[in-house]
Amino acid sequence: MERLATLYIDKESHKFSAAHYTIFSATERERLHGHNYSVSAMIAAPMGDNGFAADYNVYKQRLKYLCDELDEYMILPANSPYQQVFEDDGYYRVEFNGEQMHFLRSDTLLLPIRNATVEEFSQYLLTRLLQRSAGEALAELQLCVASGPGQKACARWTAMEEAIA
Repeated sequence: MERLATLYIDKESHKFSAAHYTIFSATERERLHGHNYSVSAMIAAPMGDNGFAADYNVYKQRLKYLCDELDEYMILPANSPYQQVFEDDGYYRVEFNGEQMHFLRSDTLLLPIRNATVEEFSQYLLTRLLQRSAGEALAELQLCVASGPGQKACARWTAMEEAIA
């Protein structure tokens, strides 16, 4: 019987600061604001003959890299059904509910998400972590993004669900 081990990574260095607004409907959104987000992960993998399942340092580096990619940006959802994003010279022009907002492209990330929420960020980062971990023997990955103490969302992937699909 294969033995699995579960690793938990929740380091102070796995964080990013970003500006965003959450869209609630076609006519309602939050005001622009920011958070200091923290990222944690749970990794389940088979135990190796050497007595460990996965290299903590490899996953810590991957999480730090993913956080650094998002750090100090304005994050816009590219797939929102309620707003349109256009590229104008060095700006993103966003149309929402008859209003226009302009953001410097060099300060803004346009992500393939529907909304700028911790739920979407956790799914986005989980997908990116899976891409960086392709080919590795993993049983399960869970990635969580917190926007403050006591407030987080997690996305989960399992090899078993993928095998069934």
